[in-house]
Amino acid sequence: MSDTTAPGSEATASAQDSTGTDFTHKQILTVISGLMLGMFLAALDQTIVSTSIRTIADDLQGFSIQAWVTTAYLITATISTPLYGKLSDLYGRKQFFLAAITIFVIGSALCGFATSMYQLAAFRAVQGLGAGGLFSLALTIVGDIVPPRERAKYQGYFLAVFGTSSVLGPVIGGVLSGADEILSITGWRWVFFVNVPIGVVALFVVAKVLNLPPRRGNAVVDWGGAAALAVGLVPLLIIAEQGRVWGWGSGRAVICYVVGALGIAAFIAVEVRMKSNALIPMRFFRNSTFSIGLLLSVVTGAAMFGGITLLPQYLQVVKGSSPTLAGFQMLPLVLGIMIASVFSGQMISRTGHYRPYPIIGTTLMTVCMFAFSFIRYDTPLWAIMLAMFGFGFGLGNLMQPLTLAIQNALPPQDMGVSTSSATFFRQIGGTIGVAAFLSLLFSRVTDTIRDALISAAATPEFQSAVGEAAQSGDPTVAGLARGLASGDGSAAGGVLEDTSFIQKLPTALGDPFRIGFSDAMDQVFVAAGVLLAVGFVINLFHKEIPLRTQGGLAAQRTELAEP
Repeated sequence: MSDTTAPGSEATASAQDSTGTDFTHKQILTVISGLMLGMFLAALDQTIVSTSIRTIADDLQGFSIQAWVTTAYLITATISTPLYGKLSDLYGRKQFFLAAITIFVIGSALCGFATSMYQLAAFRAVQGLGAGGLFSLALTIVGDIVPPRERAKYQGYFLAVFGTSSVLGPVIGGVLSGADEILSITGWRWVFFVNVPIGVVALFVVAKVLNLPPRRGNAVVDWGGAAALAVGLVPLLIIAEQGRVWGWGSGRAVICYVVGALGIAAFIAVEVRMKSNALIPMRFFRNSTFSIGLLLSVVTGAAMFGGITLLPQYLQVVKGSSPTLAGFQMLPLVLGIMIASVFSGQMISRTGHYRPYPIIGTTLMTVCMFAFSFIRYDTPLWAIMLAMFGFGFGLGNLMQPLTLAIQNALPPQDMGVSTSSATFFRQIGGTIGVAAFLSLLFSRVTDTIRDALISAAATPEFQSAVGEAAQSGDPTVAGLARGLASGDGSAAGGVLEDTSFIQKLPTALGDPFRIGFSDAMDQVFVAAGVLLAVGFVINLFHKEIPLRTQGGLAAQRTELAEP
């Protein structure tokens, strides 16, 4: 440490004797402050861009290709995650974490100067290369310096970062993208430029306070495995994002499936041949705690991200909230995550047992996900927020104990690979979940809206609302009303392209659209609930391994000192 007690001194030695780490509580908090800034960059970027992407696409005249901006970021962030973990195990964490921040900041600045959607997609790919290291390496470094029994307390701070970014992101994104100019620069460009000063501060803090022992890697870097993984994942991630547009059985989709399958098969073959030098050594999967933990990461990641994605959609489309207001309305979920992470962290530290908390977490998440399926267009907001809080409380009891279990299952020298593997498989699950659940939603919403319109068509209130809307000065509203009056059933399909017109309609005319959208979500929430129930069952087979009493660095030294 640069301005704190150096490892190896008497004070530090006594701290190590009592806590199993080379760092005091104050020093750990100082290091974590820098790590949290790095993670905040990536976490904030995900939500702030999603809020403003439509404004950006309109300004750059590329609305039809906006999905590629997300896809490019997702591909590079996912593929680079295990590579960061392996390289940091071989050569050290600090330089790779600093590199990840630097790449992310450079990518952010480039995005701010983009003049087309294709440029923006390419620059978002650069951002993703940095983001892949920000998440996994921050948790890995905490694993290095904090014993597992104490680690859950500190990992709760990182969940607070995720929670804060999920609220601030939509708010900041809405404000920046809604401004015509800020300091003579187009407002939406600040969505990316805002990362630069935060990144510079993070670079300074991490460079100053994070001093870990150097590593001297003498293993062969598994570049062949990384290449095979890229060949396998890129087409699968592309089809996950583009499948709704291309068609899941289209020619391009089939090509992606085939190339992806061949790439994954090649990756497994390379990993078997590389043995301990592999990007993700196959011997890890003989550890049941590690294998079940990764399976849980995929299953819960799919249900978690897929389910949570629908809640802002409901709030904006059905309740008529703006993106900014919807971000605030998600606050109960965030509070649930933060409270549960503190609760589970403190209890794990006191008792040394972590197994009950993922079971509590998956139970609550399953119950609340099924509760979401009973939400209707007129359900009171307080009831929805109560279910959100319960879901968040379950999530807070699941995420950090699951990461802790995976880290604790493998030897300390493999801390980077174990942590990045958990992050990697959770991202894969999340990508699959979002693609599958949104596809299910869009496949149903046209029919459910059409059914709601047919049910409402015979009522005098609806007929009066159609006549009122036909006289509207808004051409979209007037055209919709005239189409409904003439019996044109295509109005239901228009909601897939633009939902903003729903809020402009008279209540009696807008309600069938809100009812149809809400009804379409029911099956999606049920599907996510079933998936979480599967996660609960998997959890029952998750054996608890006694938590180590030393941080990763101290445990490695102990192993080396043993005869």
